[in-house]
Amino acid sequence: MKPALSASLLFCVLLPSVAPAADAPPNDERLVFQTLAPWMPRTHLEADAAIAYGIDETLPSRLASWQARGFIPHVMTGVSWGAYLDYLQGRYDGQKHDDEAQMDRDGKVVIHHGDIPYMSPSETYGRFLTRGVQRALDAGAVAIHLEEPEFWVRSGYEPNFCRQWQTYFGEPWQPPHSSPDAQYRASKLKYALYRRALSQVFSFVRDYSKKAGREIRCYVPTHSLINYAHWRIVSPESSLLEVGCDGYIAQVWTGTARTPNVYEGVEKSRTFETAFLEYGAMQNLVRASGRRVWYLNDPIEDNLTRSWDDYRANWESTLTASLLQPEVWRYEIMPWPERVFLGKDFMTGVEVRDKGRRTPIPAAYETELQAVIHALGEMKQPDAHWEQCGTRGVGVLVSDTMMFQRGEPSSSDAHLGSFYGLALPLLKHGVPVEPVQIESATQPKFLDAYRVLLLTYEGQKPPTPAFHEALAAWVKRGGVLVVVDDDTDPFNGVREWWNTAPNAFHTPREHLFQALGVDADAHGLQRVGDGLLVREAVSPAGLTYQKDGATQLRALVRQAAETAKIAWSETNVLVLRRGPFLIGAGLDESLPGPAPVLSGHFVDLFEAQLPIVLEVKLTPGRRALLLDLDAVKKSVPGPRVIAAAGRIREEGATPTAFRFHVEGVAETGGVALLLCKRAPKSVRLNGTAATESAFEFNDDILRIRFPNSPEGTQVEVNFQD
Repeated sequence: MKPALSASLLFCVLLPSVAPAADAPPNDERLVFQTLAPWMPRTHLEADAAIAYGIDETLPSRLASWQARGFIPHVMTGVSWGAYLDYLQGRYDGQKHDDEAQMDRDGKVVIHHGDIPYMSPSETYGRFLTRGVQRALDAGAVAIHLEEPEFWVRSGYEPNFCRQWQTYFGEPWQPPHSSPDAQYRASKLKYALYRRALSQVFSFVRDYSKKAGREIRCYVPTHSLINYAHWRIVSPESSLLEVGCDGYIAQVWTGTARTPNVYEGVEKSRTFETAFLEYGAMQNLVRASGRRVWYLNDPIEDNLTRSWDDYRANWESTLTASLLQPEVWRYEIMPWPERVFLGKDFMTGVEVRDKGRRTPIPAAYETELQAVIHALGEMKQPDAHWEQCGTRGVGVLVSDTMMFQRGEPSSSDAHLGSFYGLALPLLKHGVPVEPVQIESATQPKFLDAYRVLLLTYEGQKPPTPAFHEALAAWVKRGGVLVVVDDDTDPFNGVREWWNTAPNAFHTPREHLFQALGVDADAHGLQRVGDGLLVREAVSPAGLTYQKDGATQLRALVRQAAETAKIAWSETNVLVLRRGPFLIGAGLDESLPGPAPVLSGHFVDLFEAQLPIVLEVKLTPGRRALLLDLDAVKKSVPGPRVIAAAGRIREEGATPTAFRFHVEGVAETGGVALLLCKRAPKSVRLNGTAATESAFEFNDDILRIRFPNSPEGTQVEVNFQD
């Protein structure tokens, strides 16, 4: 419980925190996290909702422990894997379902961890999931998160899948590796099976919600399309919005973003750029629908053997990438806080340091995390604009079918070069390129946000001819379409709508060119209505292995833009302003020249003690999250807490004093910055005078240090006359 307020505070004027966009409604839920454990002092995070993981018999007590501490109760469970042995071994309905475990061509079960397999879902399995979800709803959950509906490309050989194939396609099962057509059809079926399973649960929750008379929402925490395709996993992704999904958690973190790709012939991890594109893909999923998305940030990763310096550097890169998406302002601040602050393996509960694999989290990183989390809660800002970047309004068209071409016998490029070959050359030169979901393109005005779009059918295919109609209409209204495709993809020959009566096109590109009104073999620049088509008959994946491949791609896009009188620019940094916050990234493998410098008066939120800096040089690889003090001073009258490693509550001022309550993770160092015009006469922490080493005042900023705790610290500042 919080300490009681002193009598003198009862008449104080309550003040909001720095630069809020608006009062948050009760279901705003800007910050969330997921955990397997009940509430503990060492995992008391600044967040609106706690997502209790798992639907076993301990769920009600775990969920209640978080509710008792004021967290909104959410529940998450795995869709494709979980503690579902009752189902597999026949204790659910008296019938074994072990033939629904995903299996590869060698008859080996595909395991998530331990003895828990990935599932090949039947309708019975969908009904089984609803039973566990009901336990969560009965326990008071206001939102259900159905995590990671994943079907591995190497799967599809288990008996259940063979039966489902016969029902879905009306023909006998074919080994997925036997032909491109079989592989493509197998992926379509995998996609459909998990869409059906989730639809079953969504429908159940809607019925329950109606009967209970309370709003219950359904979300899907999922990797991005980019990552799933790269890792050779099939998931329903964009289609879930059509069957009742209220939004997503974008599961992007170091573990996904450090997956190597190839650029200018060099294979390596490009964590920042990959994360930027992954987050962009997830934001694009909900743009047209208005549904909700949280961006996941993870201070470590599933690989628990790396150093804390490695975790921190990559977390700062992925977090910076997420903040450079200005339309999103909700965040899952971390999964598994117990493995961050307690050093435990989130699956087994075993202390990692007992295995000799990792030392405890450094104290400075604990404080930095809490300071950044506090800032994340303020990212809904009315003013968000790019201060430094290249040409805007550029997108790369992507389809869920990118996941359908990732298996034998003719898999698309191992490093997903058909996508990265189009996106990385632009992003590396400061163009904030966005993956644009093909499945959403038919929605009214969806494509109008873009001036230049890049497209290839190498590695993906258009799901319907309606996309071509929408894309052609966009071009004719003035859009610039750059097609990079040499027509050699073996999957052009799969049985699909472009080569099935009444159509008889060899490739889907030919159908697109017919819709555009140009010759099927057109090359170079073509005027189409008020817009422009440019075609280069090369492989985008092939360009990634060439030292000058990125240069060729940029030259092609620049020529198209300039022909259409679109000003083209490139930079070696990305800098975005969100209200008083500046987010910056210096780009490597980019334009030569000096690194740009941000000058002013900033609080560096990536440093534990929240130092004030006068300039930040955005050298290649540098990431920056800054609070602009000059902007704060213009918009925020003091005294006010403007940054803190902890949750600030009950700010209040009298003519001679300022008080606030701050709470945070137990046994961590807390720090708060106050904007105030007058020097402090005294600082008291929980009624006791603070030592002079606990605070300092300079240039209208008072920095106060204190030990954090869930019960909190009452801070009182008395000012000099």
